[in-house]
Amino acid sequence: MELRNYETVFILTPVLSEQQTKDAVEKFKKILTDNNAEIINEEAWGIRKLAYPIQNKQTGYYYIVEFKAEGTLVAKLELEYKRDEKVIRFLTTVLDKHAVAYNERKQKGLVGKKPVAAEAKAE
Repeated sequence: MELRNYETVFILTPVLSEQQTKDAVEKFKKILTDNNAEIINEEAWGIRKLAYPIQNKQTGYYYIVEFKAEGTLVAKLELEYKRDEKVIRFLTTVLDKHAVAYNERKQKGLVGKKPVAAEAKAE
């Protein structure tokens, strides 16, 4: 089966201790690695304000993982999200070639910066 690039973001309830948060993140990363997924990048965004209240909570702990895996893994991962009461929201998307290229540039720190040539012309 063909490996595809995915990105998953999950939001944990903000009432967890730091250790509980780490344990939850490790649990989901272990599900990925146990199912032969290659974790490409991961980002902890930390506690952020939610766009609207979820389960009477105004904030949540955001965590993003970019990975490469078979399509059957997504169903297993999302089932675990649904079973875990610490997760208040999640979303997994398939990344096309443009999104993969964008993520690579973002990891190198090239996103959001003006090209050097444009800065030289402005001066």
